[in-house]
Amino acid sequence: MSPPHPLNLAIFGLGRWGSHLLRNFLALPAARVVAIADPDRQRLDELRDRFALGDTVTCYDDWLQAMAHPGLEAVVIATPASTHYPMIQAALTAGLHVLSEKPLTLDSNRSAALCQLAATQQRQLMVDHTYLFHPAVQRGRELCQQIGALRYGYAARTNLGPVRSDADVFWDLAIHDVSILNYWLGQSPLAVAAWGAVWLQTEAEAKLRDVGWLRLVYANPVSYTPLEVIVHVSWANPDRQRRLALVGDRGTLVFDESPQAHPLTLYAGHFQSQEPPFVPSSPRVEAVTIAPLEPLQQMCVHFLDCVANNTPSPISAGAMAADLVKIVEAIAIAAETGQQVDI
Repeated sequence: MSPPHPLNLAIFGLGRWGSHLLRNFLALPAARVVAIADPDRQRLDELRDRFALGDTVTCYDDWLQAMAHPGLEAVVIATPASTHYPMIQAALTAGLHVLSEKPLTLDSNRSAALCQLAATQQRQLMVDHTYLFHPAVQRGRELCQQIGALRYGYAARTNLGPVRSDADVFWDLAIHDVSILNYWLGQSPLAVAAWGAVWLQTEAEAKLRDVGWLRLVYANPVSYTPLEVIVHVSWANPDRQRRLALVGDRGTLVFDESPQAHPLTLYAGHFQSQEPPFVPSSPRVEAVTIAPLEPLQQMCVHFLDCVANNTPSPISAGAMAADLVKIVEAIAIAAETGQQVDI
């Protein structure tokens, strides 16, 4: 039996993230990039030179024309979130598999409709929630079982830019931490509360929050008391942080992308008794060994495997991404009203 031919795909949107996707798919034998599309012709010319694309890759400044490229089988969408719905709908309707940058859309009803369309068309719809393919995040899911009864969690995701004009910090940044927490805990939050502030884009039609805090309330599998996680996000803070932790009664698990930190650390230990004096017992710090793999490359390989087998991703399928859209919608409502929102 002859091996399957490489998947013919096009990439829509060649900005910062789109160029990374292009780099990875060009390096994978199971993929054949046949077209790229971006309205900036100068950008297309620069990428053609940088990656020595030659005549095997056709450049388009219109994504609809690119979608009609002969022999096309899949599209990779790395355009602003507000454009995702019409692009994904058109691609699925044309019988193409789709990999989209996060979020799937900015509307949960539209996200659900795209999932239904993908099922009807028997095509794969996957969303690039890259962190779910990070070796530290995948290993962390296994180690959650070693920190005992969960007590609380916390996360911080801050930097000075980049500032988006199509989505606020909850849609752009907090969605990463929610996706990791859901993956580690194997569940979605029951309720959310959120608050934040706007400084840069203050127009009534925009009002995109530059900083935000949210409280995620999860069911606690070993206690009637809910598990709460506090998340801080900002693109207006020069103190770059990418840190997430879950605290249990037997230890704490920390995922940290800071240059000076180890990606995944397990702080083991517990209190000797439930009565004073509360003395820590058997404290131990373990820098967990992590495979040196690029998460984005692992995500691209996973997408190609899902298409080759025509089976939904068990990690980042459209349905999972649609659930995340619903959660961030609830976060937006909570931030606007000041009320906790049940999901």
